[in-house]
Amino acid sequence: MAQHGKARVSQRLVRVTHRRKAGFYDKVIAAFCVLLSAFSFLPKARALAQQPPAQSQPTPNGGEVQSNEEAPLPGDWAPELLDGILSSPNQEAQDALYRAAFAAGPSLVPQLTAALADDRTAEFAAQTLAFVGGEKAVEVLWKLQEDKRDLNLRRFYYGALGEFDSPQANDTLFDVINRSDAEPDRSVTEAAILALTVWSDPKLLPRLREAELKVQDVVIRDDLENALAVIEGRIKYLNSPEGKKVGGSVDAAVHTYFIAGLEPPPPTDAPPKSQSKTQQAKPSPPRQAPEPPVSVEVRHLTLSPDKTRALARVTFEVPSAVAEYDVVLQKRAGDWTVSSVWLESEAEKAEPVSPKPPPPKQ
Repeated sequence: MAQHGKARVSQRLVRVTHRRKAGFYDKVIAAFCVLLSAFSFLPKARALAQQPPAQSQPTPNGGEVQSNEEAPLPGDWAPELLDGILSSPNQEAQDALYRAAFAAGPSLVPQLTAALADDRTAEFAAQTLAFVGGEKAVEVLWKLQEDKRDLNLRRFYYGALGEFDSPQANDTLFDVINRSDAEPDRSVTEAAILALTVWSDPKLLPRLREAELKVQDVVIRDDLENALAVIEGRIKYLNSPEGKKVGGSVDAAVHTYFIAGLEPPPPTDAPPKSQSKTQQAKPSPPRQAPEPPVSVEVRHLTLSPDKTRALARVTFEVPSAVAEYDVVLQKRAGDWTVSSVWLESEAEKAEPVSPKPPPPKQ
């Protein structure tokens, strides 16, 4: 999911892939495959894989009948199957695989933990654990900080820490940010910054400003500046009369998270208080066409088994670009709140081509 060189947080709320609709067949196949792959990691399935093939039993008539136990498929086929789906060019099938695993919920944590050991399935397992969340999943992700492979899986632990509004979680995230100049993979630091943007705590603002002054990496400094704007804009909105009336639905929670990108910019020049008759007589300049509105759309909403957690695919679109996010939400005190945010893809929109005027008639 998260890749090396993914776009900066500073542009994630002002950039944002054409809308796609998954075919029903792809969704069913993807959901079936994830359950099949999960079953393969069960201890019982591994034990069966080590047993000899089932022997036929003689009958009184001299014939043979097969044992009720079916012989398992040879080889370690489940990781290969999962890797094949994740590597397929059908992006919707891959996305459906994550949603199906999320819908299975915390019961898959042991199998996902086992899948972390295989390089082919480690990233899928780590991202799904971050989606599923909860203490057990995050405890497994915590151990990835010591992972020696070059997969940089620890970014999923940092991204999932947005679920926990605690001084310890915040200290961990700021430690990551303050070490960003020595971090070879920017996506690790970006995950930590995104995790902080989930909360609207004014106490985070001074620490973010301090970190911005220390960090030398220009990209990360832009990310921190954007995080400041996102949090400040949300705090201002929540303190406004409109923000105080906002509901606790999934749409409201997502809208509130992206509010800094949705609010219109303040006017640059105040209109003059009075005009002379000469000025009033001058024709006003032609009005420019208004820019297309910024939009946020929630799609592919998937609920956890206990319906207290949700995974939403969100499309954020501005006139010049479109981006897609995976947003994890948690129900707290009856209201939905954003727990973590993951950038999926972003693309610049092509500039509209003006039609050429017809050649002059001769």
